Amino acid sequence: MPFPRWLARFNLHVTNRVLGPLASYAPGMAVVVHTGRKSNRRFRTPVLVFRRGDRFVIALTYGRESQWVQNVLAQGGCDLEVMGRTLQLTRPNILHDEHRRCVPAVVGLVLGLIDVSDFLEAFLAQRD
Repeated sequence: MPFPRWLARFNLHVTNRVLGPLASYAPGMAVVVHTGRKSNRRFRTPVLVFRRGDRFVIALTYGRESQWVQNVLAQGGCDLEVMGRTLQLTRPNILHDEHRRCVPAVVGLVLGLIDVSDFLEAFLAQRD
């Protein structure tokens, strides 16, 4: 089972404010910038991300019901701040991978301990 919802609320108000500025530069981390479906506000959510060519895989450590996940799916993409750059992602979808083959083996082992097997997959937007 992914992390409990109360921990997600704590992270939203405390941990994300500390990690947010660092996550854009830390290896294996990034910040998803998305727009709220109802509030139309811009939000920044630190995530664990893994790049595979033009595909990005984000571990859903709080599950697929997280508001940021629903926002990204509803708007059909997001911005991703990674290693000091901002990339535009498109075509998001939920990927269920019980064996966690879409992430590095050591990460898959850790995610397996907390029973995370859902990921958000999105693709680098093509430039014209």
